[in-house]
Amino acid sequence: MNLRTVSLRRRVAVSVLLVLFLVLVALVISVDRTFAGQSSKDVDGVLNNAGARAVEMLRNGRRPAEVVNVLTKRNIHVTIELPNGTTVGSAPEEGQFERQVRTVQRNKVTLYADTEAISQAQHRLRKLLLILGLAAIGITGVLIVVVVRKALAPLDAMTSLAQAIAAGHRGGRLNPSRTDTELGRTAAAFDGMLDSLEGSEQRTRRFVADAAHELRTPITGVQAVAEALVQAPVDSPDRDQMSFLLVREARRAGRLVDDLLALAQLDAGYEMQRESVDLLALAEAEVARTRFVAPDFDIAAEGVPVAVVGDGQRLAQVLANLVDNARQATGPQGTVRIRVDLTGFTVSDDGPGVPEAERERIFDRLVRLDDARDRRSGGSGLGLAIARGVIRAHGGDLTCEPSERGAVFRVVLPSVNPVAEPSRV
Repeated sequence: MNLRTVSLRRRVAVSVLLVLFLVLVALVISVDRTFAGQSSKDVDGVLNNAGARAVEMLRNGRRPAEVVNVLTKRNIHVTIELPNGTTVGSAPEEGQFERQVRTVQRNKVTLYADTEAISQAQHRLRKLLLILGLAAIGITGVLIVVVVRKALAPLDAMTSLAQAIAAGHRGGRLNPSRTDTELGRTAAAFDGMLDSLEGSEQRTRRFVADAAHELRTPITGVQAVAEALVQAPVDSPDRDQMSFLLVREARRAGRLVDDLLALAQLDAGYEMQRESVDLLALAEAEVARTRFVAPDFDIAAEGVPVAVVGDGQRLAQVLANLVDNARQATGPQGTVRIRVDLTGFTVSDDGPGVPEAERERIFDRLVRLDDARDRRSGGSGLGLAIARGVIRAHGGDLTCEPSERGAVFRVVLPSVNPVAEPSRV
């Protein structure tokens, strides 16, 4: 998106002045034409009245000279041309006149109306309107600059706040008094954006600090064991144990780095492979893996064979994380069930369960309900966060649902379709 960054003050001022100029031009033209039209009507009215009186007087037997004397005034001139060609009265020699001719009893009556005064008045009116219009535009331009500057003061406040935040002064907000106006909604959205960015920054800092702390523990262990192994005599009976500890701590650090990399890929919009995945076959494969690791553990998969379009490797990782968490929570004598249906799958156990207040928090990064147990097992506290991220990348969701006994993790996936039994491998 390329935002045009023209001056808003200049744009508003020019737009208002342009509108005002067009309105004044239209007003001047309208007044001028109205005045001219009304003046023409008035002149025509005067000529019509004079012509009517001339007709009436001639028909009543009044002499042409008497008619001319009666009707001729300062702005009206009348001439009567008799049938013998004689002209009574004189026509005006100069000036602007409007003429009207009538014939009465073979007498040609010509009436002249002086329009020079009207033309001069119209000229003065145009000049006056032009002067007043220019003065109005000038005064309005000055007032617009002041008013627009005051009206756009909230934008200056937003700019100052953004510059202050960019300089490192966090926590500042606009706090609009009203949010039902254009600037109020903009300020509220601006504050909301700052809250989101500040919260994201705080979470990122906390996550980086926690991740560094988590990595420091295995790295410190690797360093300590490596130093002890280097200093130990070749024939020391503890070398094998120290080598085992070194490998264990290195694997723990490696798992944590892999989990951090997986989260980084999910945050960056990692493109997953899209293929048809049989969820029941995936669950049965996880059951087989778990029984290989813990032959005596009670785990089973049930449900209907369904297929979903997704990344089979990532979905298997989600299932493995949920099953490993359930197995660690229940202990070697526990029970875990994987149930597949037409909406996704469910992993449930008979362990101590998850408190209601923690059912959402456990999906945060580096969160453990039992730190000591997870640290002993090598858990990083990232498994559930990765699992939810993978499921949401598929357009679904992972939640911890309430249960009377144990914990129930529900995975809902879009576009789950049943698979015909004969087509299953």
